[in-house]
Amino acid sequence: MKKKIISLLMATALMATCLVGCGSAASSEDGPTAEFEASKENEPVAEEAHAAEDVDINVAALKGPTAMGMVKLMAESDNGETATNHYTFTIAAAPDEITPNLIQGNYDIAAVPANLASVLFNKTDGQMQVLAINTLGVLYIVENGETINSVEDLKGKTIYASGKGSTPEYALNYMLSSNGIDPQKDVTIEYKSEHAECVSALVNDEDGVAMLPQPFATTALMQNENMRIALDMTKEWESAAKANGSSASLVTGVIVARKVFVDAHPEAVEIFLNQYENSIKYTNDNVEDASALIEKYDIIKAAVAQKAIPYCNITFIAGSDMKEKLGGYLEELYNQNPEAVGGQVPADEFYYIEK
Repeated sequence: MKKKIISLLMATALMATCLVGCGSAASSEDGPTAEFEASKENEPVAEEAHAAEDVDINVAALKGPTAMGMVKLMAESDNGETATNHYTFTIAAAPDEITPNLIQGNYDIAAVPANLASVLFNKTDGQMQVLAINTLGVLYIVENGETINSVEDLKGKTIYASGKGSTPEYALNYMLSSNGIDPQKDVTIEYKSEHAECVSALVNDEDGVAMLPQPFATTALMQNENMRIALDMTKEWESAAKANGSSASLVTGVIVARKVFVDAHPEAVEIFLNQYENSIKYTNDNVEDASALIEKYDIIKAAVAQKAIPYCNITFIAGSDMKEKLGGYLEELYNQNPEAVGGQVPADEFYYIEK
């Protein structure tokens, strides 16, 4: 893919004068795809150099690791450095702010929780595709003390958590059950509506234990020097899966796109994936500079981001590796609750595999 992208970018470099100032995104006030299809349907086919078409792309991400891995691309977009792709980014606080706009066509590409991607695929009769995994496990067991050294030590504890009915609940149940702990009987799980409430409960409970995602886990540690990360749920999940003969990983976030957009603009999708992969690499390799961008784009404060990034498992996994890891994860969620994945495990068409 990278060789193809390079050739595309070289071709489009000849059009640099034209590209300056061409970065405004299509309005989302009209129908989902009406204005998009009307503007693109009759474009002439590029000749000789096969230059990629100019495409306006609306991208959404959630505050947290998925957006943290996107900040270099956001900065490049602001500087007009994204070749023929012209992005408009939206950072949302919760998935339900993204879902309706994605279904309606107001967003072309979005970073969403892994199980939500499956739900969307089933809900739209296969009109969503997952392009890549962007975040593995970001969940940690944090305690106010030093009593938790293994999953077995959670027995009899009260665990503060958020995300009931979504990935955090299923991940916690899987980890506990795989280690012989009944989530209904052997522990008390007190669900809160927001991660911040869990942090507050943990701060105010001397014997508190909470399941927190990054960067909230780091926020808790910064508020109280007696707190520590006791368990990495990604490692615990993979250990349990391996014991059950599975290579499934704990997958938190993925990047999805509307299938009609992917089919209409395959070159733009490939360019995006290359740029996004480079952005993720930048975040992981340049923590201090990336943290400054993270604060600039009002995701989280730079001081928190700098400490949290190494624990966020921000990644880029595409192709067959993505299918294997995500497929195994969705299978496990289905086994716990079919509705967690939208009633059925997605078919192969769910996975975008570059041709």
